[in-house]
Amino acid sequence: MELRTVLNDAEMTIALSGELNTLTSPKLAEEIAAHIEKVNSLIMDFKECDYVSSAGIRVLLSTFKVLKKKQGNMQLLNIGENFREVLDATGLDAVFGLI
Repeated sequence: MELRTVLNDAEMTIALSGELNTLTSPKLAEEIAAHIEKVNSLIMDFKECDYVSSAGIRVLLSTFKVLKKKQGNMQLLNIGENFREVLDATGLDAVFGLI
């Protein structure tokens, strides 16, 4: 998995490519942790992300909780059909802002 991170004041955009799974989710968690205190808005772009495992979803939920505590927001952009089905089935589509 590759990450492309753009910081713009209090907004961070992370574009993911490849698979977000058990092996790669720590890399995403580390990238988010490095900047989370400085941002109030996070946009995650999944356009080039082929797969998201439960470990990846766990990182997203943890991040969402941190941002919510500081009254920030998180949006998921360009999610694929399979990932959308998982979010719909688990009710997480109502938690995350889907663009």
